[in-house]
Amino acid sequence: MVRGQSMTGIRSTGRKRNLSVSDVFIFLVMIFVIIITLYPFVYVFSMSISDPKYVITESVWLYPKGFSLQSYERVFENPDVWQAYANTIFYTVVGTALNILFTVLAAYPLSRRTFFARNWIMVVIVITMFFSGGMIPSFLLIKELGLYNTRWALLLPGLTTAFYIIVTRSFLQTIPDSLTESAKIDGANDIRILVRIILPLSKPILAVLALFYAVGHWNSYVPAMLYLSDVKLQPMSLYLMKILVQNNDSMLEGMADQFDRALFSMQLKYSIIIVSILPILLVYPFLQRYFVKGVMIGSLKE
Repeated sequence: MVRGQSMTGIRSTGRKRNLSVSDVFIFLVMIFVIIITLYPFVYVFSMSISDPKYVITESVWLYPKGFSLQSYERVFENPDVWQAYANTIFYTVVGTALNILFTVLAAYPLSRRTFFARNWIMVVIVITMFFSGGMIPSFLLIKELGLYNTRWALLLPGLTTAFYIIVTRSFLQTIPDSLTESAKIDGANDIRILVRIILPLSKPILAVLALFYAVGHWNSYVPAMLYLSDVKLQPMSLYLMKILVQNNDSMLEGMADQFDRALFSMQLKYSIIIVSILPILLVYPFLQRYFVKGVMIGSLKE
């Protein structure tokens, strides 16, 4: 019995690891990074639910002072917000689906060693990362193609990007050729191999692509500012830019009292920020488990 206890003590002692100075330093740095990362979110949320009189005096630093949801009520009562929200959801869902589809269709043949032209095509793709036509030629192209002031102006020009094609190609190269060769022997064509074999094994990189593309669509406002003059087609990010940068006071319509307008004008900005970023914050945890694995394998594999 004593011998068993001593062996257990030896094992438990062997598992212990003394913290070095470098470990403590890294731990403190990570704590600092977490604090400076979370503080803006906490501050904006606290400002959005505090009493407006504390918001306008900027006396809120961390925790909310008082409690008020009137700014959120005014945000959700505005039909322009719902229209912009619906547009953003459409661009994000449809755009991300198209992005993933075309990125995989471009990366899969380039990842196969049997494709004779893959090196030449990769050179052309890499060149596009360093050279582009610029804003004015892009605008003229969109206009001449008849895409100006249509939803397709935000979807078609950015169907895929060179960097994500390279990352996806690198990930797909980790899948053994023996799997595809066996499937071809059994009579499967390339489309069937891609759908039944490659895609189920590519969940990490697909999750990474979905997250990156979705965040890009959700936050993008420059293409909408250039190509969409119709307010009914503009996304939430452009509406948010108008509120924050151009000080658009459309949500204050109906407030005759100048004091009330001044009281809510600042808090409305914080409330609409929370409303605009909340969906992305809720989606990220579901994709996080694939995120690190997909990025590391896709970026480091030769």
